[in-house]
Amino acid sequence: MQKVCWPYFDPDFDNLGERIYGPPCRVYIDNDSIQDCTVVKVNSENKQGLLLEVVQILTDMNLIITKSYISSDGGWFMDVFHVKDEHGNKLTDKSVINHIKHSIGTSRRESDFIKASEANNNLDNKSLEPPLIDHGEHTAIEMTGTDRPGLFSEIFAAFADLHCNVLEAHAWSHNARLACIAYVSDDNTHAPIDDPSRIASIEDHLSTVIRATADPASNSTHVGHKENEADGFLAGQGKGCMNSNVERRLHQLMLSVRDFDEPFCGPSSLSLLSSKLEYCDQKEKKTTIVSIGNCEERGYSIVTVNSKDRRRLMFDTICTLVDMQYVIFHAALRSDGADAFQEYFIRHIDGRALNTEGEKERVIKCLEAAIERRVCEGVKLELCAENRVGLLSDITRVLRENGLTVVRADVETQGQKSLNAFYVRDISGNKIDMEFVESVKKEMRPIHLEVKNGDTTTDTEPPATSAAPQPQPHRLSLGDILRSQIERLSLNFVPTK
Repeated sequence: MQKVCWPYFDPDFDNLGERIYGPPCRVYIDNDSIQDCTVVKVNSENKQGLLLEVVQILTDMNLIITKSYISSDGGWFMDVFHVKDEHGNKLTDKSVINHIKHSIGTSRRESDFIKASEANNNLDNKSLEPPLIDHGEHTAIEMTGTDRPGLFSEIFAAFADLHCNVLEAHAWSHNARLACIAYVSDDNTHAPIDDPSRIASIEDHLSTVIRATADPASNSTHVGHKENEADGFLAGQGKGCMNSNVERRLHQLMLSVRDFDEPFCGPSSLSLLSSKLEYCDQKEKKTTIVSIGNCEERGYSIVTVNSKDRRRLMFDTICTLVDMQYVIFHAALRSDGADAFQEYFIRHIDGRALNTEGEKERVIKCLEAAIERRVCEGVKLELCAENRVGLLSDITRVLRENGLTVVRADVETQGQKSLNAFYVRDISGNKIDMEFVESVKKEMRPIHLEVKNGDTTTDTEPPATSAAPQPQPHRLSLGDILRSQIERLSLNFVPTK
């Protein structure tokens, strides 16, 4: 009888590294070292994009990052975050702490699986675009183009004319450019719109609306829809993670229409002339300073950013660098509450540093735009009303007719309620009269309206001891108009399922 031999393979060989060195991603939460904040430490095998995933998770939980140290040179990723909750306190809730550990670990494993699948199935696809969640209940439509006063109103009116119910929408405007992502469904069936001919018709109609601008040189208009790509979602599925992915996509859309450049102004572009004057005024008051140097010894480019501190600042900076295909090897962030300092040691994804002045200038302008485009100098209007088809069209039309232009919008539907947040400015560029806004708030009975100052994000309701605001005869009709229009159209109310 012939003896047969073959090598022995330990079935646990694939997990040998993890059994020797520990899991590929370890998360530590320290509440003892520092008195006024919680320290989150992440040690993991280094993967491209891991830093953005971790920052995205912390951002989605509305945590405030006050300090951070990052090192990912070589094959290992080590990161330290000093964080507080949205109220400025340490993290003491065990469920929150466990969620951080689970989310970062899950994101790390899902990222490995997704990237392996993409490597096998999409060898030629080099896009860094994060897919949007579709949820199978609505269709996502993206729009970019040249902004102008009243454009938001025209877009929402177009959706109403096309029998589309807007369930959720997010839009940014910066330097006379617009980026918008809207989630819509059919207003009769409340189902997603999947008919290719109808989708093409919607895209064509919206493209016509957005192109109706006085700027003849604008060729950056784009309207498109997103299919259901939840299987490729990098940071885990669910509403909590969708927000920052939508924001990252808005950053990419604004980058695609070059909102970091000065607004173009033709000889007859009156609205764009106003945008250009506003751009020059903002440039004079600019508080964001970006500079780039080189570390010749290690082959890094050193990007330093000094700006006013605010929430999501680190997320905006990192996602811009990643989407511009730069790799972050080391980084540091610190904030004193009012101002923030960020420093990044980067190389291009092909391993080279930023060697040309043109490339450095482009990175500087893109980072400045990424930080500034989220900041809105205006008044925030928060509205809550019974949802129906055409509600957004009515509200934005009334704002436009009374000399207010929307510079940012966040719309969400919860059950049969529509929760809307609009940042508005005077259409001529002047500061909005808060007494006029307060009079609107008192007269607006059909919907709940809360007014917040865009600079301080605090309620501007005057104290009881303050004098009554003087009426503004030329603008006092806004509340009456909005109330009458909503009451008149309420008979055609169609609830959202």
